Amino acid sequence: MTSHSATLIDGKAIARGVTETIRQEVEHLVRQGHTVPGLAVVLVGNDPASEVYVKNKALQTHHAGMRSFMHMLPQSTSQDEVLELIADLNKNPQIHGVLVQLPLPEQIDPVTVTNAILPIKDVDGLGEVNAGRLALGMTDGIVPCTPLGCLKLLKSVHEDMTGMNALVIGASILVGRPMAQLLLKENCTVTVAHIHTRDLPSLARQADIIVVATGKSGLVRGDWIKPGATVIDVGITRIMQENGRSRLVGDVNFEEVSKVAGYLTPVPGGVGPMTIAGLLHNTLQAAKLSYRE
Repeated sequence: MTSHSATLIDGKAIARGVTETIRQEVEHLVRQGHTVPGLAVVLVGNDPASEVYVKNKALQTHHAGMRSFMHMLPQSTSQDEVLELIADLNKNPQIHGVLVQLPLPEQIDPVTVTNAILPIKDVDGLGEVNAGRLALGMTDGIVPCTPLGCLKLLKSVHEDMTGMNALVIGASILVGRPMAQLLLKENCTVTVAHIHTRDLPSLARQADIIVVATGKSGLVRGDWIKPGATVIDVGITRIMQENGRSRLVGDVNFEEVSKVAGYLTPVPGGVGPMTIAGLLHNTLQAAKLSYRE
């Protein structure tokens, strides 16, 4: 008897396909006389991980045929200065999407800053208007990038998710809550849990789909998984190994879960590339909304 191994969902390959489709659509819109879609990314401070993300976002924006506007501000920048910049970006017709990289320095309130971005330019989908539209089941808002990317990964292996039991582990406004809303729209039966949930393993064993986003590395074990289930691992943690080198791991114990699951996203190379693909999709959507105004 051969040992089972989950089919890995290749986020890099799927993201490349999404980016190429966006690039072709951008070319078509520009040929029709529309402005090239523009994305402004604001980074406050010098968080090394954020700097890597921001540079990668700029690179992928160019690959998709769109324009990237970078605003790197010092750690000491005041909230008023950030709000002033956002007001300028809101008025700039060349910029269709505005993204403020989180986390922000402690003197700046992320909620105030996020809600200062015009809903039509809120490509992170985290402002009150877009979050409210999603919660109401409306389809005309902008959906947060990571849940949108996760949904595309799920749809690459499940054309129809109607009636499937879906468990979302993690209830953050960034991933868990919007993910649950998207799964409800796909007619799944959705349970939202978190690291304080009682008897989480028994809940997990009933799930056809698990999306885990807690930031707790190796949380989900092999004996939690219903055989053949689809597992989307959003977590990413850098851990030091005995040889002194670091490696990236997810919220799933990969060795164990890969022996039981039907489909599984790797870390890295799963959700990460799809988050940026989601951002590019949202920037194109924001540009199209602006063309209709």
